[in-house]
Amino acid sequence: MAERIVEWGRLGLVEEPIDVAVWLAEASHPACGAASLFLGVVRNHHDQRAVRHLEYEAYDDMVLGVFEQIAGELRARWDVRRLALAHRKGRLEIGEVAVLVAVATPHRQDAFEACRYGIDEIKRRAPIWKKEIYVEGQACWVENPEGAAES
Repeated sequence: MAERIVEWGRLGLVEEPIDVAVWLAEASHPACGAASLFLGVVRNHHDQRAVRHLEYEAYDDMVLGVFEQIAGELRARWDVRRLALAHRKGRLEIGEVAVLVAVATPHRQDAFEACRYGIDEIKRRAPIWKKEIYVEGQACWVENPEGAAES
């Protein structure tokens, strides 16, 4: 597990299930009237194929640095007072949370926009790879379309 606690929030690449309540609490601030939360959840299909489970691998040494860059961008572009970014690695079952982005801002528009930017940038830039294991037993590494455009 790689985790970083900073004065404005919490960043993590974790192997255990993401406790949404705990991570969301990291993104609360008494001056903020808005909190936005995005959860990426493992679904049971992809491209009309039944998925049994996913496996995530990551370049651990780089993930938190990328998360910190994204967090800095969130704080520079919007009035984000607190935030939390977390991604799982290892084996995940259907329905489990794979990624969490939570932000707290004084107003809702900033919260919505910052949260969307956060997940889009994690998907685009973080060195995290997903392998789908299908019900029939085959496996496939899935390229992230957001990241592929930059490759």
